[in-house]
Amino acid sequence: MAARQLLRAAPGRRGYSGAGAAEFLHRSIVPTMHYQKSLPRLPVPKLEDTIKRYLNAQKPLLNDEQFRKTEELAHAFEKGIGRELHEQLVAQDNQNKHTSYITGPWFDMYLKAREPLLLNFNPFMSFNPDPKPEYNDQLIRATNMTVSAIRFMKTFRAGYLEPEVFHLNPKKSDTEIFKKIIRFVPSSVSWFGAYMVNAYPLDMSQYFRLFNSTRIPKLNKDELYTGEKAKHLLVLRNGNFYVFDVIDRDGNMLKPSEIQAHLKYILSDNSPAPAFPLGYLTSENRDTWALLRKNLLENGNEEALQKVDSAMFCLSLDDFPIKDLVHLSHTMLHGDGANRWYDKSFSLIITKDGTAGINFEHAWGDGVAVLRFQNEVFKDSTMTPAISPQSQPALVDSSRAVQKLDFKLNDALKAGITKAKQTFDATVESLSLNMIQFQEGGKELLKQKKVSPDAVAQLAFQMAFLRQYDQTVATYESCSTAAFKHGRTETIRPASVHTKKCSEAFVKGLSKHSTEELQNLIMECSKYHGRLTKEAAMGQGFDRHLFSLRYLALSKGLPLPQFYQDQAYVRLNHNIISTSTLVSPAVQLGGFGPTVADGFGVGYQVQDDWIGCNVSSYPTRNGKEYLQCIHKSLEDIFNVLKGKKIGS
Repeated sequence: MAARQLLRAAPGRRGYSGAGAAEFLHRSIVPTMHYQKSLPRLPVPKLEDTIKRYLNAQKPLLNDEQFRKTEELAHAFEKGIGRELHEQLVAQDNQNKHTSYITGPWFDMYLKAREPLLLNFNPFMSFNPDPKPEYNDQLIRATNMTVSAIRFMKTFRAGYLEPEVFHLNPKKSDTEIFKKIIRFVPSSVSWFGAYMVNAYPLDMSQYFRLFNSTRIPKLNKDELYTGEKAKHLLVLRNGNFYVFDVIDRDGNMLKPSEIQAHLKYILSDNSPAPAFPLGYLTSENRDTWALLRKNLLENGNEEALQKVDSAMFCLSLDDFPIKDLVHLSHTMLHGDGANRWYDKSFSLIITKDGTAGINFEHAWGDGVAVLRFQNEVFKDSTMTPAISPQSQPALVDSSRAVQKLDFKLNDALKAGITKAKQTFDATVESLSLNMIQFQEGGKELLKQKKVSPDAVAQLAFQMAFLRQYDQTVATYESCSTAAFKHGRTETIRPASVHTKKCSEAFVKGLSKHSTEELQNLIMECSKYHGRLTKEAAMGQGFDRHLFSLRYLALSKGLPLPQFYQDQAYVRLNHNIISTSTLVSPAVQLGGFGPTVADGFGVGYQVQDDWIGCNVSSYPTRNGKEYLQCIHKSLEDIFNVLKGKKIGS
């Protein structure tokens, strides 16, 4: 049950409760949270398994002497303080059966981080264009996507949203008959009913934070805020802030033609851009922003900030078209800073030519929830759009309905915004984004050859780095653990002794290997990567376990165990190649910043007949050259799998 499969598991819709402006996307036979109570708990792995897996991940990164030292420290930890901490973690976990052992430490990890959200944490996913070109007009698409987003929210809150289920055998489990039966199985055991037919319900505990939510900067540790009663939308255009209600007093959605009228009013407002755009503050160091926010509140901006924080979501309307995919990535990953509010749970960004994307804050949740939202919004807004190019906006007084927020700024706040803008500009200036599409094959050919498509992509990243830098380095692949109650993510460690051996054969020793030997090396990598992926998705990785033990030691005021002070441990967690994949009919591409200054951020997708990579980097690394090396590696791997002899 691989992470990528989990990410792709958004169920299809079964039709609407009404036409065009229906309040709901659909009415699921099975209530949304039906499986939540009976989801299995995230297992705490055995300590000996964790240590074994940890040492396997270290092996390709260390020489023999370094490995011996790390092995000694690991076994001493396993027999000593590590064992004590593990037993305490298990005892603590047994007392908190309503959640998972990673939940508290993981929230803390995000919320205590003081680095800016910009590029360090917030990723983006861009939507495919509407298949009907005339619907890609900015106003039409903004209206249709806003309506679909509100429908999603209402469907979820009413309990009508189809539960998120990963179907291993959809002919058995994704059927009306099964749903009609399972809905009568009590929630306390419903998961087992699904499991019997090879269906795996996924955790949906994060979904409520999609809407009316924001991350509030506080000194030392931020807070997540959700104000579910708020009925308004936040719209940013040209650095100005606007709000208007999209839900009426009775809880019904505003007519799409009225939403269209209000958005048209905002798009035609020719107010100048503010001299000190507030949005830049959300790109600051969190402590710096916390102090400035305190100043904002004390300076009479409490009501305006409350409107921003509690808004259903943030809709950013940009006044320019998209030039190409690199420009698209820059726009969705960071934009110009003035027209963004990075603290919002998510922002829907729509440019002048109707190109759309989502930038989301990561503390509250992971890709599974955002991707489900994105899939549903894309499907709904393209298949049953609320308005068409012929639709006329309602004749309403938008000047009364739409409120432009004004912020009172003193000199300290103005200076803070100016400095934030300078930092933003310098950071963004240093970021490179590059991409390739490898067109010579994809998932179909790889499956024919009985190798894992994801394993091949990851092998290419290893091979490329070896070709470019003559090194094997710490590599991170994100894997969802949403199959468990309050699961978050686990790390797959794609750099292995197998990928190292295979990469060295391709890069340094081609003349010494036959095509058949190279094929066997690829097969070995694929098998091992498949095992790692399965372990991670089943909560049997090692990273989160070791992270939780470290967190527990520090929370009890214990000195940091020697094991964690080992340079090898530190290096393993300095992820030079950080990767994440997704495939969805709604998503054109996704990306994120490098997680370390000397790293690469690799967003990738393996499609049926092509492979796409979107790489971010700072000046210490050459992303363009890395992509050329990835392309060459993929070319070599595919040729070998096809039985062709390759030259160096």
